[in-house]
Amino acid sequence: MLFTWIETSNEYFGFDCVLLPCHPALQIMDRNLYKLVVFLVTGAWFFWSILMLSLFGILTVYTSLLLILGVLLLWERIELYLHTCHKILIVLMILVHIFLMVILFKFWNERWLVVGLSLKIFAPYVHLSCIILMVIISWPLTFYVVHLEGKIRIRRHRMAYYEKERLKKCNIFTRLRALQLAVGLPFFLILICLYAMPLGIYSPCIQEKEELGPKPAFFAHRGSPMAGPENTMMAFEKAVEEGASGLETDVHISFDNVPYLMHDYDLRRTTNIREVMPEAAYSHPSSFNWTTLSTLNAGEWFVRPETRPFFNMKRLSQADKKRARNQSIPRLADLLKIAKKEKKIVIFDLFGPPQKHPLRHTFVHQVVSVILASKIEQNLIFWLPGHDRQYVRFMAPGFQHVGRLVSVEHLTKENISIINVDYKRLFYKGLRDYQAANIYINLYIVNEPWIFSLAWCSRINSVTTDNIPVLSQLTHPHFFMTPRYYLSIWLLLDIVSAIFIAAIFCFHWWREVKEEKLLEASRIFRDSQSLSLSVEQSESQEASHLPKKSPPRVGESPWTPALPGSRRKLSHTSHFEEHLKKKPGSIKITQNTVGPLMPTTDFEDSQVPTNWGPAGEAAPQSTLLTTKADELTVPFTEAPYPEIHPKTPVLEPAKESNPSDIPL
Repeated sequence: MLFTWIETSNEYFGFDCVLLPCHPALQIMDRNLYKLVVFLVTGAWFFWSILMLSLFGILTVYTSLLLILGVLLLWERIELYLHTCHKILIVLMILVHIFLMVILFKFWNERWLVVGLSLKIFAPYVHLSCIILMVIISWPLTFYVVHLEGKIRIRRHRMAYYEKERLKKCNIFTRLRALQLAVGLPFFLILICLYAMPLGIYSPCIQEKEELGPKPAFFAHRGSPMAGPENTMMAFEKAVEEGASGLETDVHISFDNVPYLMHDYDLRRTTNIREVMPEAAYSHPSSFNWTTLSTLNAGEWFVRPETRPFFNMKRLSQADKKRARNQSIPRLADLLKIAKKEKKIVIFDLFGPPQKHPLRHTFVHQVVSVILASKIEQNLIFWLPGHDRQYVRFMAPGFQHVGRLVSVEHLTKENISIINVDYKRLFYKGLRDYQAANIYINLYIVNEPWIFSLAWCSRINSVTTDNIPVLSQLTHPHFFMTPRYYLSIWLLLDIVSAIFIAAIFCFHWWREVKEEKLLEASRIFRDSQSLSLSVEQSESQEASHLPKKSPPRVGESPWTPALPGSRRKLSHTSHFEEHLKKKPGSIKITQNTVGPLMPTTDFEDSQVPTNWGPAGEAAPQSTLLTTKADELTVPFTEAPYPEIHPKTPVLEPAKESNPSDIPL
């Protein structure tokens, strides 16, 4: 809506006027309803167009900031929670947008033609802007696509057998590939279409300099309404000073047969009728006598800031303000006097009087007689009214008759070689046919430089405008370029954008591969750490079954009886340990304790268990060590237990051990 409203800025004056009783379409309404609409809407002049522009601008900024914030939050993996105020504003904005769209389509649908015309001249720049936008979008898009590719590769690399069976059911790889395709394919197709877009673009402003036509002439719309009150002598004099080639106006006929200049269907907007004659404020302009009309002030409203007609008009000097305050309604004869003096063309709309008017059916005759009485050159009159053309041709054969937007055949039949058409409709209906038939074309109302540039590039002869000071300063059309220049920009931007997008993709791909390698190295390091940790845990678990103190050596245990014939204790290295170091072999251990008898077990590689007790302590026992190497047998001598004192803890006999419980 903001783009549409900006492009229709040429129609702002008409939009503001629609909400006031100056639009002819309002005359078909009932009088009471007509008064009610004026009272409820405004009753005074107001810049509704600027209000709408401000509203659309605020809504656009608000939604853009909200969208950017949402994208940044999603980028940081943060869920977006909208406040209730945001939700209410978004709903209201959608409802307002739908309402205004319905209004535009139903009551102002011609303004959509302006958007189509804007594409004729802005299409090359829209094309270049879209390519730049695609380059910007390619950064997050390629990041996402490459990230999905990295997830696929990591899943495949780490996938175990049971994961394969699970993935066959959920088919996660197909989903990821489909997501990649859904994101990347539309972007690629749109990019290809944008690269080939100039092949289907036609812009009148892309042509060789030699083919460019002359600058269109200017018809001052109601004089110069930005420099003086419209349809006053001051406005027409300002238009002549600004270099207008023709003067455009609107003509009504008073009740006493005087043609005068007025546009609206009542006098409220441009005169002080509500102050002088409030009871007649809504009366038709043709219902007044010229004596009454000539006494009305037609310029005071123009000086007031709240009723100025254009938002972008320049400030008036004190002399111009004083001059504007003294303006009155002029007659048609007054305008013809200026046009005759300055050799300016005059074109006007002629409004027929209402019923019960004395000139209801002969008003054309009265106007023609006034023009002929002014002695102006007849070729300076562009006769636009369609009433009584035969009479006009007969009375004034030198008038140049102007047609509307009709077929070339009809114009040829009526012997008309000039047309005055709405610019919005001409570019959609028969422009080339009119030019091929060598018909003079005048467009109305053209105020924006881009529309004037479009008319200039399209070889239009003249335009009716309110903005002569700005348009007269143009020395060449805006947005004009030669085909070779546009081709060079097109190819250069396509190549540069393709390189940028490829570089962005490669950068994200390289960074994703780098992150994947870092993750793989980190995984290998973690696996090695976990493996070493598991080994340490297993060793600590095995060590937890060993006695906390050094196990008693053979001959050092208090429960081992002394060997006969020996008067010294065994050394730290026992006899059989020294023997095993010399000749390893199997050791047969025979256990005989006060408790249950342990089974005989063979141990290979000299691994002798030393912990068979329940709590890791050596159980009281007598052993008979026999080596198979030399069949050395140590005789066993049973000795009584030592006395147990009260403070000496009593050790429980070792429970019967299962050979499978013996740690290896």
